[in-house]
Amino acid sequence: VQLQASGGGLVQAGGSLRLSCAASIRAFGTYSVGWFRQAPGKEREFVAAISRSGRTTPYADSVKGRFTISRDNAKNTVYLQMSSLKPEDTAVYYCAANQKFLPQNRYYEYDYWGQGTLVTVSS
Repeated sequence: VQLQASGGGLVQAGGSLRLSCAASIRAFGTYSVGWFRQAPGKEREFVAAISRSGRTTPYADSVKGRFTISRDNAKNTVYLQMSSLKPEDTAVYYCAANQKFLPQNRYYEYDYWGQGTLVTVSS
């Protein structure tokens, strides 16, 4: 199982980015996927997750209303659309997957992790 996160970059505050998490997983539709982020000197924190069907999508309070998670099971890909970005969103963003029925917001619930993609938001 491999996950490849991409789409990070440098953006000004108020701008947008879309992250992608491409999975080399058979039966991708049986996996829930989460996005986490880690800023320098801080602990990894939950951002958003999506259930296997895509119908359940919990978000961290800090990104609710600004970020949208979605998935395309035909393409084995999960997306994180980030809008109204703030400097405090600067972090390395990781995607992770597991086969739990409900999407989880605790990093230790995930079995597979991508390598991370850096998002930098300038003020």
